[in-house]
Amino acid sequence: MSDRESGDEQQQPQAQEASDPGESALGGAAEQELATRTLHIQSKRFYLDVKQNRRGRFIKVAEVGAGGKKSRLLLAMSSAAEFRDFLSDFSEHYSRLGEHSPTNSETPPEDGKLKSEIIVKDNRRYYLDLKENQRGRFLRVSEQVSQTIPRGGPRSQIAIPAQGMIEFRDALTELLEEFGTDDQEPQNELPESRSMRVENKMFYFDVGSNRRGVYLRVSEVSVRNNFRTAITIPERSWGRFRDIISEFVDKASTKPEGE
Repeated sequence: MSDRESGDEQQQPQAQEASDPGESALGGAAEQELATRTLHIQSKRFYLDVKQNRRGRFIKVAEVGAGGKKSRLLLAMSSAAEFRDFLSDFSEHYSRLGEHSPTNSETPPEDGKLKSEIIVKDNRRYYLDLKENQRGRFLRVSEQVSQTIPRGGPRSQIAIPAQGMIEFRDALTELLEEFGTDDQEPQNELPESRSMRVENKMFYFDVGSNRRGVYLRVSEVSVRNNFRTAITIPERSWGRFRDIISEFVDKASTKPEGE
């Protein structure tokens, strides 16, 4: 069986999507979305979202399986940079392995682990395990928060098919190059995010900043299937953007009734 059919550990239950008390150090109610990347690897979708709150910036990684089951991890920007570097190491190790086969004479360890690493950031530990089972090879990434999860307890985790590690690394690299690897708080106080619902759609208005300056990100999300699109407007163009919208509103308000 080829690696194309791999990418999950069905015996390992995914952690619940519900947040825990330790999550507030990264995620939070006042967070803003600055950028996103979507990856389709085998039967899975992965979302890499750069977010920002009063504590600083971080990356949320969400995995959606073929059945719609969702799991996610939160990474500080510096942890995401470490993860990016380890992805290169794991990819090189994977490329040196022979072709996967359930009947391969080179039997992997009983736990299926081919290579492992750990990332430690404050009270969080990230366990990276390149593994092999009957379905193929994959990188399992588990997050454990020491203050809220007892030793040996469940972990938030995702499983990246081994053949998608390079694609995942490249998308992560793009985000880190744009937003940097520092965890410090934003220098300038930015407006709070706003949202509105129009029929079966949600619109989100998030102000963010990167090395090129401040911008407004307008996201449209379908309530039915969560399909998302977005546009980004640089701060220098906000006035002109507002004027065009105001012009449309004025013309609509002066249109005679019945037209």
